[in-house]
Amino acid sequence: MDSKQLAERIKGILEDKKATDVEIIEVAQKTIIAEQFVIATGTSTTQIKALAEEVNYVLKKEDDLTPDHIEGVSTARWILLDYRDVIVHIFHPEERENYSLEKLWASRPSSEDIIHEES
Repeated sequence: MDSKQLAERIKGILEDKKATDVEIIEVAQKTIIAEQFVIATGTSTTQIKALAEEVNYVLKKEDDLTPDHIEGVSTARWILLDYRDVIVHIFHPEERENYSLEKLWASRPSSEDIIHEES
């Protein structure tokens, strides 16, 4: 499964579990840390934990995939699941608005743009 397919699969899992505003952002041309971000919002810390647990459970059970790293479970205001080429961000509404990853990554120049500027 490539990164786009994995991101779409994760998006489906999150939507089935009633996450809101689920978006996929392609970041491959902007960073080396991942190829795709999946960003979603949960309505409460309880739902945010449940969303992260569901993604983890389904991918492990059905695809034998486990995240390299998980962050934010203790506060559950922003949980990050790192699946190497796909990083999942599950936010509380306030944190999603505050950090605004969609705007941050949309405005970030691609590595190709930076190379052309330096030439």
